[in-house]
Amino acid sequence: MNMDQRNRWMAAALLAMNFSAAWAQSDEHAGHAPPVVAPAADMEPMNHDAMPGMDHGAHAAMQQASEPAGLRDPHAYSDGYDFSQFPMRHAGHELKFGVVRVDRFESVRSGGDTVTTYDLQASYGGDFDRAVVKAEGEFAGGELADAKTELLWSHAVAAFWNSQLGVRYDGGAGPERSWLAFGVQGLAPYWFEVDATAYVGAEGRTALRVDAEYELLLTQKLILQPRIAADLYGSSDAGRGIGSGLSDLATGLRLRYAICRELAPYVGVEWAGKFGATADYARAAGADTKETRAVAGVRFWF
Repeated sequence: MNMDQRNRWMAAALLAMNFSAAWAQSDEHAGHAPPVVAPAADMEPMNHDAMPGMDHGAHAAMQQASEPAGLRDPHAYSDGYDFSQFPMRHAGHELKFGVVRVDRFESVRSGGDTVTTYDLQASYGGDFDRAVVKAEGEFAGGELADAKTELLWSHAVAAFWNSQLGVRYDGGAGPERSWLAFGVQGLAPYWFEVDATAYVGAEGRTALRVDAEYELLLTQKLILQPRIAADLYGSSDAGRGIGSGLSDLATGLRLRYAICRELAPYVGVEWAGKFGATADYARAAGADTKETRAVAGVRFWF
């Protein structure tokens, strides 16, 4: 037997010895599997709050000590309020909340003329149902040139959406108009705030208004807000200078600085245009149909 054959036989013998040892070890473990102990039928889960010698304060301290370092305080931006201790219901009744939010109170400069516009929303109620008032309009030459006021009942239909039903009243220059209103308001995907409402008035009048905006946080206090708003009407209303179809469209950018959460002044630029028969009415009255506006105002709520 030469050297190569001897080496091959020795390698085969070692492989066989290793395989036999592994087989014996697996048989040994198979015959001595660890027993499975079932919990007693009368065993109750451990109640940490009822552990002897430990009160609730000590238990809370133990939980706090086990939290990872650097965990964000959930109440850091609540002005000292701990909402985890605030009951949403009291004595079986849902708590009510009220807020007034003025999104735009601004001076608008265009073509040498200056007007003042406002856009606000007030609400009162609970998480699911609440009364809502919307109001917007403009003052020109010290007089109310245009005003739209809505009284709505809002109901939550999804996590980020509310349906709204109510009435709208148009005032200012021209004849007064009243409408039934139905719409939705909420937060669309990618954090777009959307407000869309359809209206039905006397003599077969119909209208649709869509308003969308987005808030881009440049810093925690400096916010850039693109906004677009459009009005469409089903029929012309010569008394108020409104034509059928797309009546007017406004889009712009506003840059605001949040002095605090409740108060934020801003500046911006806006482009506005009138279309179709509405533009014809504007030309007949000597008004511009397309204009670029400089705006400056303040946004606040309470």
